[in-house]
Amino acid sequence: MSPNVTTPDASTALPMAKDLSELFVPSMRGQLKSAFKSVMGNPTLAMINMAGGVPHPSTFPITQLRASVRSPSSPSAPRNRESTLELAKSCRSQSTESLDELLQYGDGCGIDSYCVFLRRYTQRVHRPRYADWGVIASCGNTDAIGKAVSLFCEPGDAILVDRWTFPGALSSLVSAKVLPAPVPMDGEGMIPEALDSICQTWSGAAPPRAIYLVPTGQNPTGTTMSLARRKAIYAVAQKRNLAIIEDDPYYFLQLPPVPLPSHSRRGAERSDQAQDLVPSLLSLDVDGRVIRLDSFSKILAPNLRCGWITAPTYILDKIQILNESTILQPSGLSQGLISKLLNDTWGFDGWEAHLRELRAVYTLRRNLFIQAVDRHLAGLVEYTVPTAGMFLWMKVNLGSAAADPTAMPRLLGAMKKCGVMMAPDMPFSSTGPSVAMEPVTDGIPERYLRAAFALVDIDMFEPALKRLAQAITSVSDAHSAPACPPATS
Repeated sequence: MSPNVTTPDASTALPMAKDLSELFVPSMRGQLKSAFKSVMGNPTLAMINMAGGVPHPSTFPITQLRASVRSPSSPSAPRNRESTLELAKSCRSQSTESLDELLQYGDGCGIDSYCVFLRRYTQRVHRPRYADWGVIASCGNTDAIGKAVSLFCEPGDAILVDRWTFPGALSSLVSAKVLPAPVPMDGEGMIPEALDSICQTWSGAAPPRAIYLVPTGQNPTGTTMSLARRKAIYAVAQKRNLAIIEDDPYYFLQLPPVPLPSHSRRGAERSDQAQDLVPSLLSLDVDGRVIRLDSFSKILAPNLRCGWITAPTYILDKIQILNESTILQPSGLSQGLISKLLNDTWGFDGWEAHLRELRAVYTLRRNLFIQAVDRHLAGLVEYTVPTAGMFLWMKVNLGSAAADPTAMPRLLGAMKKCGVMMAPDMPFSSTGPSVAMEPVTDGIPERYLRAAFALVDIDMFEPALKRLAQAITSVSDAHSAPACPPATS
């Protein structure tokens, strides 16, 4: 059985996904197949197969792979306990393939044991509500976004996106000559009424066939959709017959609210307690219109370059062909390490303990960062506390200087001079260069910065925000030059 196929359980009596292939661009309709594989078919074990340009595994010089892995803590195990993972050249290691298999060419689905774990975990967490779903390996979500978009959009088409969104997605759209159609946002992300209105009043040559969004810990705004908001977005997608590309790399980094009073040290304490996660759009999907993108980049390590896509199997069949004409599949070594870790070393319990530890780490960082912002940027910025992810999206108060088109470049220059850097709003704009100059209340444009509280040492929060305060103050008074501490302090 192909790794991307889920066998329906007859006892669940789930319906099959609706066939939404009418939403595909013309080039994606019909049966796409590899020309070589179409001619050769599937060789049987009885055949002497001399068709493929495949090296003999005896030529692979890597004969063993061993890695030490820090295990997540548990009531019965101390913190920082290490386990050893080992992959052998020619024999399987429990659930995981041999190195000879991991290092060899594969198909566009991914390593079998890797996909098996992810299917089982997707069932455990999201419980898809139709029978014919599956998973397929990706090289992370940026890779997956381009492939998912290509199913529904060709050059000149539009796709519905958040007003502020992931720059990697915008770059993919530019490369594909697909136009982002921005949808207004509020403190929970994309506004369903605005989405419906845009669809109702669409005047372009072809109406959009898909939505792209980041529902949890949205990049850059940090917003997280409530369950009610997700249901409302899904209802609009059903009404307007839209596919939903659910890009959700921060789903497992959902954070509890900041305890009150927010300035107490108690509000910054680390907690490893279990937390209910907001259900995903996939978990609400009764039609099979959600293509869900997950990634290990934020929850294991970015340069493993591994993720997975969950969707109806007829959609995954198309993505498999796209994989086979581009990446083929992620690195077999990366997939093998992840498979060995999750299948044989940690299992579900260890994996979920690891995710709880991550949430505790980011909760502590978020709380301490918010406290420092309140101390040093009061009156200079406005923000909504993020309940997922690793970003704080701050509306910057530049006073009358905000009306100056050079205000944001000058602020970035002042920040560099002061020795601090945060991301300005423009790379996240889905409306093009004019977004930062859109008039708002009293004709004053809104200016934003995105601060990532994930990487820098916690003891650098205070000096970073002091420097930012000085930079903002220097720009709000156009005649002042920033008086900043040395960048090394």
